[in-house]
Amino acid sequence: MVQVDTYNRCLDAWIERLHKCQPLEEKHVKILCEKAKEILSKESTVQEVKCPVTVCGDVHGQFYDLMELFRIGGGSPNTNYLFMGDYVDRGYYSVETVSLLVCLKTRYPQRVTILRGNHESRQITQVYGFYDECLRKYGNPNVWKYFTDLFDYLPLTALVEGQIFCLHGGLSPSIDTLDHIRSLDRIQEVPHEGPMCDLLWSDPDDRCGWGIGWGSGYTFGLDISEQFNHLNGLTLISRAHQLVMEGHNWCHEKRVVTIFSAPNYCYRCGNQAAFLEFDEQMNNKCTQFLAAPRIPDQLPPKPITKYF
Repeated sequence: MVQVDTYNRCLDAWIERLHKCQPLEEKHVKILCEKAKEILSKESTVQEVKCPVTVCGDVHGQFYDLMELFRIGGGSPNTNYLFMGDYVDRGYYSVETVSLLVCLKTRYPQRVTILRGNHESRQITQVYGFYDECLRKYGNPNVWKYFTDLFDYLPLTALVEGQIFCLHGGLSPSIDTLDHIRSLDRIQEVPHEGPMCDLLWSDPDDRCGWGIGWGSGYTFGLDISEQFNHLNGLTLISRAHQLVMEGHNWCHEKRVVTIFSAPNYCYRCGNQAAFLEFDEQMNNKCTQFLAAPRIPDQLPPKPITKYF
C-alpha cells in the first residue's frame, strides 16, 4: 500500500509537470512505460467500457489542443475518457501528449481508456515525426523505444456498454465477430496486412462491399457495417483515423461515426475538432471545439539541422 501511494504521488507530480508541457526525464519515462505495460497487459483486445464516457479521436501531438479538449470536456479523473489512437506524429508535442495520456491511464486506469492507432507503430513514427522529436528532446532514441514497446500492449478496440464498438480505423474482411478480435495476438508491431492492420487502417465508404484502402486496410460500405453491427448486437461503430472538417461525421445511416479531435490539423488544415459524450442512458452529444489560441511561448524551438 505504501508503495502504491508513493507511486501515485510520483504520477501526480509527473502529471503536474506535463500540464505545463514540460517533458519527463528519460528515467521517469522508462518507469512510467513499465507500469503502464502491467496495466494494459491485463486489458482485453476488446476492452469493456462503461458509461458515462467521452470518446475522442486523433490528437497527433497537438498538446495545447488536447488541453483545450480537457478544458471543455472536463479534466481527468472527473470525466471518463476513451481515446481511439494516434497520439503522436505530425504535431509539435508528441512526447508531452503521449506522456500525459499514459500518465493519466496509469493513475486512473478505470477512468481512462487508450486504444492503439495506426501511428502507434515503430515504422510510422520513424517517418512522421515522433522518432525525430524524441531524438531532439532527449538526445537519443531511448524514449521512442520505451513508448513504441508500450504501444504493442494497447487494446485494439473497446466496447461501450456492449453496444458501441470503438476503434481507430475500421472493419476487416477477415473479422466477423468481436470474439475473433478478442482472440488476436495484439502484442506485436502493427503488421502490413491482415485483421490487426485492418482494424487500425480501414475506412467507411459510400460504395457497398469491400474496396482497396488508402495505404493499408480496406474500405467498407453500408452493407458491411450493417451486417457487422447486426451480427454482434451493436448500435454504433465509433472510429477516428480520418480528418473531417466538422470534427465529426455520421455515415452509413448513422451506423458509423468518425471523430477527429485535432483542430486545425497540422496547424494549417482549418478544421474543427470534436468529441462524443455518452451519458448514463447512452444518449450521445457531440461537442465541437476550435484550436487553442497560439501564444509565442507555446511555439516549439526550431530543430537544429545538421549539415553532415
